[in-house]
Amino acid sequence: MFPILETERLILREIKKEDSENIFACFSNNDVTRYYGQQSFQNIEQAEQLVEFFSKNYHEKRGIRWGIEGKGSKGIIGTVGFNAWLPKHKRAEIGYEIHPDQWRKGYTIEAVSKVLSFGFNSMDLTRIGAVVFIDNEASNNLLTKIGFQKEGVLRNYMYQNGIAHDTNVYSLLNNNKY
Repeated sequence: MFPILETERLILREIKKEDSENIFACFSNNDVTRYYGQQSFQNIEQAEQLVEFFSKNYHEKRGIRWGIEGKGSKGIIGTVGFNAWLPKHKRAEIGYEIHPDQWRKGYTIEAVSKVLSFGFNSMDLTRIGAVVFIDNEASNNLLTKIGFQKEGVLRNYMYQNGIAHDTNVYSLLNNNKY
């Protein structure tokens, strides 16, 4: 059973095929994908494939991705969750995105904080990592604000629009803060 998480303003729930239009709205937006390491979506089929990918990752215990939905609203405004989940090594990497219409409202930090708590307390993670484009000020600031420590720089680590970019590497260790 897919875990449903709740915060003061949000419900974090399983992403379904019906969410494909909202996934497309996020991933077809150049402002969202600018620091994502992938091209913006061109058609709804790409969003449907991503929904299937999230589902497959969860069932194969390689990741878990929640849809972020505002309480009292219908439809997701972004996603948050873990990639590169390795239960044997008790670690995963966090990833997230939110539609620009919802930026600067505190939703991302609210969702990320809840997912971190779930990762440490329910998934038995010891380490949660993050890899972020150096130029992505908002994400770099968010991670340091909630306690992630920068471990270094991966040079030419991710490609965006055919250009190699350096990324910051962060980690948060389970210190019972969450």
